[in-house]
Amino acid sequence: MAHTDPREQGAVPPPGLLASLATVARSVLGLALSRLELAALELGEVRNQLLRLVVAFALAVVAGCFALAYGTVTIVYLAWDALGWKILLIMTGAFVLAALCLIRYARGMLRDGKLSLTATMAELKSDRDMLL
Repeated sequence: MAHTDPREQGAVPPPGLLASLATVARSVLGLALSRLELAALELGEVRNQLLRLVVAFALAVVAGCFALAYGTVTIVYLAWDALGWKILLIMTGAFVLAALCLIRYARGMLRDGKLSLTATMAELKSDRDMLL
């Protein structure tokens, strides 16, 4: 029986180090692309929801400003005989206090990560843990 070279018979030689590295690189690239697609999809959904939220919030702010203005004028009118100009200071202090409380609440929301992409970040973390 004659010894023949397996390459001559059409058999593929076992993969070497470079072929294995290329396979790993393709897998990592495919994984990165799938995560990028997930992030793009999630960002698209977040963008639509954020646009709706901004419009609703803008309308609420306009309506709230009108209500606040009319309420303030009513309080000042009713209290002017008893307190005079001091009612204006009291109302200003109340609004400053309300604004500071709202700013603190908003900063707390940002610090807690309420606007983060939870599904994308969880997948990226699991990928990192798997690779390391």
